[in-house]
Amino acid sequence: MGWLYLAAVMDLHSRRIVGWATSARMKTDLISQALERALALRGPVPGLVLHSDRGSQYASDTYQKQLVGA
Repeated sequence: MGWLYLAAVMDLHSRRIVGWATSARMKTDLISQALERALALRGPVPGLVLHSDRGSQYASDTYQKQLVGA
């Protein structure tokens, strides 16, 4: 047994979880997968604002490039 990490993306307008992912490790791919699911469900729109935690995963080059591409 061990830890299970959850990353979630909430649409603050509807207050619904629109993307989520779980993993045994807190790595960038965990949050990237949650963002991918959210974008697939809702799609990016002009003016989209994303507020995230201040963890190192959110500051990674991989995640930042994913945000720019959205």
